[in-house]
Amino acid sequence: MKPYILVVEDEAPLLEVLRYNLEKEGYLVDVAEDGAVALDKVQRNTPDLIILDWMLPELSGVEVCRRLRAEPDTKEVPVIMLTARGEEADRLKGLASGADDYVVKPFSPAELLARVRAVLRRSIASAPDETLTYRDLKLDMASHKVMRGGRTVHLGPTEFRLLRVLLKRPGRVFSREQLLDLAWGRDIYLEVRNIDVHIRRLRKQLNAPGEADLIRTVRGAGYALDDEP
Repeated sequence: MKPYILVVEDEAPLLEVLRYNLEKEGYLVDVAEDGAVALDKVQRNTPDLIILDWMLPELSGVEVCRRLRAEPDTKEVPVIMLTARGEEADRLKGLASGADDYVVKPFSPAELLARVRAVLRRSIASAPDETLTYRDLKLDMASHKVMRGGRTVHLGPTEFRLLRVLLKRPGRVFSREQLLDLAWGRDIYLEVRNIDVHIRRLRKQLNAPGEADLIRTVRGAGYALDDEP
């Protein structure tokens, strides 16, 4: 799966440079130009990494970071702080707020990408996802097995990859394009409507008679692992 990165930066030219270079590297990227919008986006779709500018309008990056660390669902999300402040005291203040790394402007895209890779490596190493669960559903990466309610669910490789994507973010709505990108990668050419076929197959295998449908279709948006009506 390709990591999903949220970039929070109010300088439009820099924001576009960051988006371009991160997407070129193969990451999924979303952006926000102020702290309030960033917190709203994080609440709806938890990123794998946040690149956060210190000086934001109304709500500073330091305060955004503090709020993220105060919430159970976001306290472990890695944060790289961007700032023009280069003094040691400022760096310590940024790290004290909960940032995992600190990059001083101006910086090269290559330097930032190296920091991103390093922070993501540390994050993955500290939180392996060998087993993913939701309700009575369990996916074991080590054994490549899926169980629901004590029974074995037999999935093909494609449906297994799709389920893993959905299980990583229960409740999050993924567009067909996002599922295609995350499960197959950008170098594979497939029609996005092929996702519907694989979702039908996945539903058929996951949901035995009498069991709740764990995959929610969101009209005009995509799919989510969510049994709420």
